[in-house]
Amino acid sequence: MSRMRIAFLTVLAMISFAGNSLLCRAALKHSGIDAASFTTIRLIAGALTLWLIVLGMQRRQSTFPQPRNANSRGNWLSAFALFNYAACFSFAYIDLSAATGALLLFGSVQASMITYGLIKGERFRGRQLLGFICALGGLIGLLLPGFAAPPLTSAALMIAAGIAWGIYSLRGRMKITGSVTNPVGGATAVTAGNFLRTVPFAVLLSLAAVASSSIAIDWTGAAYAIASGAIASGIGYTIWYTALPGLSATTAATVQLSVPLITALGGVLLLGESFTLRLAIASVAILGGIGLVVLKKGH
Repeated sequence: MSRMRIAFLTVLAMISFAGNSLLCRAALKHSGIDAASFTTIRLIAGALTLWLIVLGMQRRQSTFPQPRNANSRGNWLSAFALFNYAACFSFAYIDLSAATGALLLFGSVQASMITYGLIKGERFRGRQLLGFICALGGLIGLLLPGFAAPPLTSAALMIAAGIAWGIYSLRGRMKITGSVTNPVGGATAVTAGNFLRTVPFAVLLSLAAVASSSIAIDWTGAAYAIASGAIASGIGYTIWYTALPGLSATTAATVQLSVPLITALGGVLLLGESFTLRLAIASVAILGGIGLVVLKKGH
């Protein structure tokens, strides 16, 4: 694959990831849908889209890897982590701006994966330690009480979503068993299987919303949820897996730091949100700090 195509697909994937935040925030702010219903519709739409993509791959490519064990098409523990990410993500965006939510999400994803590395014996050196201190300071500064501080409960939910996504990513790194001839198909099949397994959890969440009389659905909110699941998640992840083999591990980790900034720009242009000074400073500290850690690890 040419470098130009890899770059183009990478940009599309980052826009798709940012789109999840923008679509969720738009749905919960400008439509009548509740967070539980948004989560359920998003996951069902994502599962269906990914299943159709995998089916198309199977029909077009005779070299498509057939499952050798249960993990090659997803597993329940990974699916539960994926569900927790999606649910906490939706409920957090009831009160968070798109930019703040994306910053907390991707910061906590990277932090959880870095923490896992430390537990497994990796150690910070030089700029890595400075980067970690900057990122931690930025997060504390963002969450400190004040006029521009995000609601604590919503911020905690988004951090939980990031940790869940970090766990899902780490499990995916260990469980994906795509063959050398078609690693993209293998990764997409695993993701499709995991999305499918989230549906029972999502249905239980919606039943709980019904029991508490908090469920609400309208066509606009449902359309946002379908777009989030089918396009930003299903197609977005497939594009990412297509570009990923052409990227180094360091580059793949670093480019994802652009997502909060893309989200912030989209929030200003599409949702009428403001980009506060506190958020700007926190963004530089958190994303710059994590960048120092990731870039140093890649050398």
